[in-house]
Amino acid sequence: MRILIMLVLCGLLPVVTQLNAQVMEKDSLPFSNIQEYPDDYSSNLIAARMVDALGFRYQWATEGLRPEDLAYQPSADGRTCMQTIDHILGLSNMIHNAISQRPNQRNGQAKGQKDFQVKRQETLDNLAEASQLLKNGGADVSKYKIIFQRGDRTNEFPFWNLINGPVADAIWHVGQVVSFRRASGNPWNSKVSVFSGTVRK
Repeated sequence: MRILIMLVLCGLLPVVTQLNAQVMEKDSLPFSNIQEYPDDYSSNLIAARMVDALGFRYQWATEGLRPEDLAYQPSADGRTCMQTIDHILGLSNMIHNAISQRPNQRNGQAKGQKDFQVKRQETLDNLAEASQLLKNGGADVSKYKIIFQRGDRTNEFPFWNLINGPVADAIWHVGQVVSFRRASGNPWNSKVSVFSGTVRK
C-alpha cells in the first residue's frame, strides 16, 4: 500500500500502469515460441505446425517495428512495409477462413484504416485460431477448402492451394518485412531461432 501511495504522489502510477499494460499485451500475443510439438504426425498436426511456423516468424518479424520501419519502401513502385503487413493480414484471413470452413468475401473494410498494433494482433489471432482448429482435428484436412464468394458466384480450391498459396505466400512476405526492417536500421532479434522455434537466452 505504501508503494502505491508513493507512486501516486510522485506521479509515476500512470507510467507504471502503461508499462504493465504493454507487458501484458506483449505476453498475450501468441507464437512467442513454438518449442513444444506433438509426437503424432497426423495431417492436421503437420498443417498446424506449418501455421505455427508462420505465426512464430510473423510475431518476431513485427516485434518492435517503428513508424519509420513501417514507412520503409525499397523502391518507388514497391510496397511499403505497412502495405506488406496489410497483405499478410489478408492472407491470414484466408487461412483462418479455410480452416473455419467459411468463404472469403469482400467486406468493404479498408485494412489501411486500422492501427498497426491492431493489424498485428488480428493476424496473430487468425493464425493461432486456425492452428488450434487444426490441432483439435475437427475435420480431415481435405475438408478445408479455400472458398471465394463474389455475389452468387462461388469458387472452391483444395487444401493444397492453401499450402502453396496463402501459407507459403505469407512466409515469403514475412521474410520481406525482416529485410525491410534491417534496411531501415532496425534488424530483428538475433536471438530468435526459427529452427528451434525459441528465443535464445
